[in-house]
Amino acid sequence: MRIFVTGGTGLVGRRVVGQLAARGDQVTCLTRDPDAARAKLPAGVETCAGDPAVGGTWQERVGEVDAVLNLAGESVGEGLWTRGKLRRIRRSRLAGTRNLVTAISQAAQPVTLVSASAAGYYGDQGDRALAENAPPGEGFLARLAVEWENAAREAERESVRVVLLRIGAVLDPAGGMLPKLVGPLRSGFGGRLGSGRQYVPWIHTGDLARAILFVLDHPAIAGPVNAVVPDPPTQAAFTAILARRLGKRASLAVPAFALRMLLGRKSEIVLSSQRAVPSALRAAGFRFEHGDLDAALADLLRA
Repeated sequence: MRIFVTGGTGLVGRRVVGQLAARGDQVTCLTRDPDAARAKLPAGVETCAGDPAVGGTWQERVGEVDAVLNLAGESVGEGLWTRGKLRRIRRSRLAGTRNLVTAISQAAQPVTLVSASAAGYYGDQGDRALAENAPPGEGFLARLAVEWENAAREAERESVRVVLLRIGAVLDPAGGMLPKLVGPLRSGFGGRLGSGRQYVPWIHTGDLARAILFVLDHPAIAGPVNAVVPDPPTQAAFTAILARRLGKRASLAVPAFALRMLLGRKSEIVLSSQRAVPSALRAAGFRFEHGDLDAALADLLRA
């Protein structure tokens, strides 16, 4: 399979590109810095210079592939949510996706689009189990996910198969949520965030990469797909399991009002409850290798 990837040098992208290359797919990664990207990517992966948020000659390459994997987007977890940061978050996702859809619409052959979204689509919905047919919630991340998905779904007008990956918190020792929790716990300052009753939809980075390959390989899968484990824990349970795995105690608690004062609007990342469940993946026969949190943490932290 010939696959065009945006965001291929990111935390998830590197894992996915490595698996695609290992199984013999022809992978082209769009990147603003090809030399730096080649140092991070497996041998044989081609790079293409360009910015997904800015149209250009790179769009011609989209017409040469079988599938597009859209993982690009400025991190929502890094830095404060200033007005400038929020503009960059939106632009990186919406402009990039629209440029890909434009390129796909001009392709001479059918192209599948697998586009990242987020479990944040559901906003804060308490303890309600959220399959893919659940309505969107409120808040910046929910509105962004709706816009992001709508931008990708414009490709459906060209009879393109579009898969929308509503990705939960990706657990990986190299970045994302896990190191931010491990550091304080190891120092004796970790604990519950807010009430602790909010659900945390997570996924092991290895399972996420496998899920992405799975949807690429199964043409019957289309529309939204929750890329999360089947049984997400509450934040308090997540923290307790992680603390035990580290041999520490999660004895502290940070009240919700303190998080809102400290993080501002960004506090919705840790205070919103999304009990998302992977109904579409399970119906299609996908099997998680790391669905148990304690076992997943043992695998991720053994280094």
